[in-house]
Amino acid sequence: MSASRYTYLGPAGTFTEAALRTLPEAATRELVPMVSVPAALDAVRAGEAAGALVPIENSVEGGITTTLDELAAGGHLMIYREVLLPIAFALLARPGTTLSDVKTVTGHPAAQAQVRKWLGAHLPESVWESAASNADGARLVQEGRYDAAFAGEFAAATYGLEPLVTDIHDAQNAATRFVLVGKPARPAARTGADKTSVVLWLRENHPGALLELLQEFASRGVSMMRIESRPTGEGIGQYCFSVDCEGHITDRRVGEVLMGLKRICQDVRFLGSYPRADEVTAEVRPETADDAFMESADWLNRCLDGRA
Repeated sequence: MSASRYTYLGPAGTFTEAALRTLPEAATRELVPMVSVPAALDAVRAGEAAGALVPIENSVEGGITTTLDELAAGGHLMIYREVLLPIAFALLARPGTTLSDVKTVTGHPAAQAQVRKWLGAHLPESVWESAASNADGARLVQEGRYDAAFAGEFAAATYGLEPLVTDIHDAQNAATRFVLVGKPARPAARTGADKTSVVLWLRENHPGALLELLQEFASRGVSMMRIESRPTGEGIGQYCFSVDCEGHITDRRVGEVLMGLKRICQDVRFLGSYPRADEVTAEVRPETADDAFMESADWLNRCLDGRA
């Protein structure tokens, strides 16, 4: 495996590259752009890269389905880091283009949801065509395929374009979450401000099946930060659930949740416990803290020994 190489959703100039470059270790590694999220992850699976940074969640559109599906159905990988990147777009065009010249625009599908209102107000007659990434959209504009692309302003110089408009976003404080993914190994060390990710498959779809999953978290005081259903590909109505929750697998309450899920689910894929990018520490009720679990275990042992 190339320990000196990280892959990312390319080409050069994507928000993913910008997010990757915020990691200190990126300065000492070869950063390799890939044509798609699956390609970036497959390079890790094949041992051609130590890790891949890919987008997984957007504050406007929710989960990035390609990444969620790859982590659920592809060869097993784990998350070791996350990055939160504030997102604002620039409308990039070839030199000499004016806003009135723009009839066709492009960008990643996730970008469209974040600039839809702006487009309706300023370019209501323009035609949108999706690109593999925002930077790839900029490349297509450079080649003359489209009039303008929504991308990071930093991509303009890479593709010989000029920003017609900057700081475009329909939602204030829009952000995208990226994850650094590698082959399965020991999870990152607990920091006290952590997140755990899993994928869950129901054993059977009966009334209350989802409620049973939720109760595993609720009864142990573990807050779910995201839950999304994704089709398994096995037929209409067949879904798995992608879940992020507060805490680390070594927290007793989180470990108890995972064991409970393993008992009631057909399958559980552990995607990792890793530091939260926002560094927010979970609020833990006294009755679900590690000490409470250890005290109850000691009490049970005393009962078994006749010392309760």
